[in-house]
Amino acid sequence: MSLIQTMGSAANGGAEAYFVALTSAFQRAGLKQAAAIRAHPGREAALAQIGVTTRVLPFSKPFDFTTRSAISAIADEHDARFIIAWMNRAASLAPAGPWKRIGRLGGYYKLKNYRDFDALVGNTQDIVDWIVREGWPKERAHYVPNFASAGAGDKLNRAQLETPDDAPLLLGMGRLHTNKAHDITLRALQQLPDAYLWIAGDGPDEAILKSQAADLGIAGRVRFLGWRDDAPSLYRTADLVLFPSRFEPLGNVVIQSWAHGVPVIAARSAGPGALIRDGEDGFLIEIDDAEALAAKTKVLLADKALSATFVANGAKRVETQFSEAAIVAQWRALFDTMGGL
Repeated sequence: MSLIQTMGSAANGGAEAYFVALTSAFQRAGLKQAAAIRAHPGREAALAQIGVTTRVLPFSKPFDFTTRSAISAIADEHDARFIIAWMNRAASLAPAGPWKRIGRLGGYYKLKNYRDFDALVGNTQDIVDWIVREGWPKERAHYVPNFASAGAGDKLNRAQLETPDDAPLLLGMGRLHTNKAHDITLRALQQLPDAYLWIAGDGPDEAILKSQAADLGIAGRVRFLGWRDDAPSLYRTADLVLFPSRFEPLGNVVIQSWAHGVPVIAARSAGPGALIRDGEDGFLIEIDDAEALAAKTKVLLADKALSATFVANGAKRVETQFSEAAIVAQWRALFDTMGGL
């Protein structure tokens, strides 16, 4: 008996990265699984490296005549008990059959794509509450958060990115999109004349953000890194993570910062606002408040003891609430309630 993981996105993003992370965690835990994904060389290589049998399928819409039947064939071949569909595209093409279908939601997705699914899993309680408010049966809506763990990777040589060793180094993680509010980080940096900023991510706003950095007179202190596969090294190299996202259902960057021992400041959007205990394991600012972001950054850069407290308390949160073992156990318990693997 096994489960099939399906991912229909070809993008680089948090959900896509966590798809690989959870699949890897299931593999380490000995769960039998296979994957069906849209073409993406990086994900294909990552799944091959951990030994997950993977089929690359079109996952195209609206005229896709092969993906649904191919997933069904994979499920038959692997005697699947469950199909887990990640996001709308995969859900809309997940075939019905003798297996149970589970939708994994990391946002407020279109529930019509999950019609007749056996269960939905939200990675925040707010998403689960929203699912129920939208009419989904409460007994088939489940909260299972993401896990975080410190990945492999040493600190980077700052000189490779023309960044002085003695300069405060700020890190922004996430897609270059207005939702992520990198523009707010750039405005804050203007008020932090000694600091440098690395932004890791790609997306449609790259040219806009680079132009903004030039207009603010800070382009010489900003490094746009593009999509990176060495996130653990980036976290370990930075002095502080800035995450002023305007719209963030979860905020995986927060728990990854905790896991890698770097203090974090985030905007009070839904996910980070629920995760961070302000002043205990991070700072929260109001959305779109560049002045507050700069002020809180100055506080943490100056107060090493407070930064160390945030790091220690964040590590405790990961250990008690967001560890890999705890989250895999929650998934196992869900599978057991639905008939088991």
